[in-house]
Amino acid sequence: GYPPVNLWLGDNSVVVTAELPGLSADDVELTVRQDTLVIRGQRPEDADAEGADWHRRECPRGAFSRVIGLPFRVDPDRIQARFQNGVLEVEMQRPEADRPRRIAINGN
Repeated sequence: GYPPVNLWLGDNSVVVTAELPGLSADDVELTVRQDTLVIRGQRPEDADAEGADWHRRECPRGAFSRVIGLPFRVDPDRIQARFQNGVLEVEMQRPEADRPRRIAINGN
């Protein structure tokens, strides 16, 4: 799938990074719903290469969409997205109500 992504967990958060070289934050749209993150965008065609006979073309162009299943629901009000040097980083927090709680055990 495009874009390539990495995903890792913190104690109560999940971070997704996506490599999007040549794009800016304005070229990308993020949506989140419960435990799913969607990254959408458009990679423009090469204006200089119009009408070219391609020998090899490994860099995708045009519209893209990537759906990423998350390991838990996330709080849509506690999401931070950053875009720097062609890398999108999205940090999402688990809702307080969904966080595991340690239960004290009383002994006799």
